[in-house]
Formats: sequence, C-alpha cells, structure tokens
Amino acid sequence: MSDQTSEPLIDFRGVAKRFGGVVALSDVSFNVRQGEFHAICGENGAGKSTLMKILSGVITDYEGQIVLRGTPVAFKRTRDAEEAGISIIHQELNLVEQLSAAANIFLGRELRSPLGLLNDRAMERAAADLFQQLDCQIRPDALVSELRIGDQQLVEIAKAIALKTDVLIMDEPTSALTETEVERLFRVIELLRRQGVTILYISHKMDEVFRLSDRITVLRDGKVVRTLDRAATNPREIAHLMVGREIEAFDLGGGRNAQDVVLQVEHLSLPWPGHARRWRLEDVSFELRRGEVLGIAGLMGAGRTELLECLFGSASAPVQGTIRLDGREVRFRHPSQAKAAGVAMVTEDRKRYGLFTQMTVRENITICTLPDSSTAGVVSGRRERSAATDSIARLGVKTSGPEAAITSLSGGNQQKCIIARWLRTQPRVLLLDDPTRGVDVGAKAELYRLIDELCKTGLGIIVTSSELPELITLCDRVLVLCEGRLTGELGRSELTEQRIMELATLRPALQPA
Repeated sequence: MSDQTSEPLIDFRGVAKRFGGVVALSDVSFNVRQGEFHAICGENGAGKSTLMKILSGVITDYEGQIVLRGTPVAFKRTRDAEEAGISIIHQELNLVEQLSAAANIFLGRELRSPLGLLNDRAMERAAADLFQQLDCQIRPDALVSELRIGDQQLVEIAKAIALKTDVLIMDEPTSALTETEVERLFRVIELLRRQGVTILYISHKMDEVFRLSDRITVLRDGKVVRTLDRAATNPREIAHLMVGREIEAFDLGGGRNAQDVVLQVEHLSLPWPGHARRWRLEDVSFELRRGEVLGIAGLMGAGRTELLECLFGSASAPVQGTIRLDGREVRFRHPSQAKAAGVAMVTEDRKRYGLFTQMTVRENITICTLPDSSTAGVVSGRRERSAATDSIARLGVKTSGPEAAITSLSGGNQQKCIIARWLRTQPRVLLLDDPTRGVDVGAKAELYRLIDELCKTGLGIIVTSSELPELITLCDRVLVLCEGRLTGELGRSELTEQRIMELATLRPALQPA
C-alpha cells in the first residue's frame, strides 16, 4: 500500500512539451506516492507516453519541473534515470534484434569475468532465472529477431525487473500478451509491490486498471483532467473522462449480410523445420464470405499470425494445402502477389513490419498506391497529398497534417495510417492481425465502427485479437486454434469467453474422435 502521509515520491509540476506545432503536454501537475500503483489513462495522443519518457530520461527537452524524493531532477539520459531508480518498459519495444534475449537484458551493464571478458553463461543463467519468475519458456540464447512480439515484450519486462528499480514505468505491458501471460505478469507485479516498488502503469484496459491501481490520473489533449482514488470511481467514469463523451455500447451484428464465399482454405499446413511439433499449422480448413468478419482466436503460439501470413504470402516456409480466392486457386510467394490479387494485411507489429519511420504520414499512407497518384511514372504531389488527406479524414487520424513525421503520431494514430494505406488498395480480403493492440478506448471504438462499415460494403475481413471481448464484439464467427490445429468454430450466438478458452486449451491430441 502507498504511504499517503509523507511527501510524494514524484511530483510533476507544470510539465509541458511541444513537437513542432503539436502540443503533447500542457501544464501537467500531479504526484505519485511511495509504493503505490498509479495508473495513467487517456486516449492515444493524450500525452501519457510522452510524460513517462520525460520521467525516464528519454525526452530531455521540456518545460516545467519534476521533483523526485523532494529534490528537483533533470535527467539528461536514460542511464541517469536508471541510476536514480527509475526504469521503463516501452510500448514500442526497445530491443536489439541481432542480440540474444540474455544480451538484451544486460545490455550496457554486462556481466564480466575476472579477466574483463563477457560472461555469457552468467548472463544466460540470470536471464533464465528472470524468465522462470515470469513463468515463460524463452531460451536466453535465442536471438530477439526470432521471437514473436509477445515473447519480445516479456524480454522487455525481464530487463526492467533485472534493474531492481524503485520506480517501474509500464507502458501498455500486456498489449501483446495472452491472458495466461497477463496473469503471470500480474503475479510478478504483486511481488514487486510487496518489495516496495512504485509502479506507474499506462493501459487502455479498464479491467487491469481497476484490478491493480491505488489511484488513477486521466490525461486528455495533453492536460490532466483529474486524479481519482480507484475506490471512488468506475470504468465508465474513467472512459468518459478520457474521451470527454460517453462511449456507447456496441452492437455490430445488425445490418450485416454475408454473401458468397470470397476465400476458401483447404487442408492448409505450415511446416516447422527442426521443431518437435513439426507443424506450425496443420490441416486447417475454413471459408470466408463477403460481408462478414471472421475471428481467429488462440493462445500465444497457437498459429494466429502464422495463418494470416500464409494467406498473405509472407509465411516462414512453403505452404501446403489449397487457397482459393473467388474460386480461383492462388499460391502467393510474396506479399506483392497477394496485394495485386486483392488481399491486404495489417501486421501485429507496426514498428517492425508496418511503419516506414523515416517517412511522413502522407508517404506512409500512399506508398502502396503511388501509381494512382502518378502520370507516366511521375508522382503528382498534389494528388498524393489529396489521397492522404482523404484517408486522414476518413479514419480520424490525429496529426498536424499529411507532412508530419509518422513517428510524431501516437501508436493508435500510426495504426490508423497503416490501415488507411491498405484500404487505398481496395482489397477484397482484409487481414487484421491484432489491429487494436495499444489503441485506446476511444480510438478502438472508431476502429470497430470502421471495420463494421467495411464489412457492410462487402469486404471479407479476418481479424485476430488477444482480447476475447473484442472478438465477441466484432465477429460473426470465430475459429479457435490450439497448437496449430483448428479445435472449433463458434457462431455469433455461441460466442462467450469461457467457450473460446475451452477450445483454445483443447490440445489436438485430446480432441474427440
């Protein structure tokens, strides 16, 4: 429990930050008590991550003051913050992909032998102990580039825990984790709290916020709206404070009219060379109709992302089985072939596979459809800007304009730009891999409405999600995978979290005959 009588551990006093013409933070003032779990809530672009980057020394140019343990501080680098007992787990993962999991955990503070040489074995043993605390099966010597995004997030968490920090900032730490992994993380959080660690926690998930927090501070448009004791509020009030309006309940089932089959998959299998399981996906068959949203559920490692990659021509190995698009058999060996045929995919990891970080908002939106803005191979800047502006307005992207750097946008608005990019290709089938990961409740509502509208125009949509309520809200049907095998299909009237989890944990060997 936090100490409510002594002076605050952290005191934000009039903190402000601008990025060009965009105000990210304006006169932010509130405090954090020693040992408390303090949730920071707000829409994408509200300034949450910016504020935490200032506290952790990532951003050093700002106005206002931060007082730590009664003394003003101004960190010039992240190492200064770490030495003061503050560490951060970023929403956008900050790992070196060419190094192992263990090397990433000890990067910059490597363990060495008495002769000064790197002690890889000691670091791998220490990393293994941390992964054991998190109850996850990650090999310490595995390259980060070989890990799925959920495992990469667990490496980030292990790295922060290894610092033995006094203040731990968690920016959307569960956005890529399954429910089982989330429960493991919560157990670690409780252990840290018992050790007196103060936790600043950014999340859009109200169940997490209300399960764990002592107090909740809400930001909107870069300003503090209010700080409340958890016991004195409720999720509905917090959501209202975040967006400045009520978030309506969703009933997206009405008005949809599934039509003819647009995609047919028969006996699809994806080999897993060198692995004991042999197959990442095995004998998966299903159909997708125009005008429906088909959900793919499953725990981490079940094959959700791999299934979409097979359909998009980006699988890790040659795909076996048959895929038909509008009745014609297709075999995509590259995403460019899928795009040309009318299949689009929004990946789960926007930082690694979705964004062109050196480009503007305009360039990120139009890069797949430049011929539409060209004459004789020469791109018309006016037509390109017009196309980008149209997409910005359609999807409600919060940006200072099409020429803004894509990296200046919040995570949710970056995701909208990626979706806009693929919608401009006018696909027949849209693959969405965990599309609302790291997206706030207001932006999530907008994406739900957009997906519903696209579905009603006759687009066939396949969506994966790590959040079961999202699948229940969005989908007409849900396919459930376990260890690469299809264990069940649920219609809209059958969709419950309990039923999905039952099928997601039904190991293929235990399936009834």
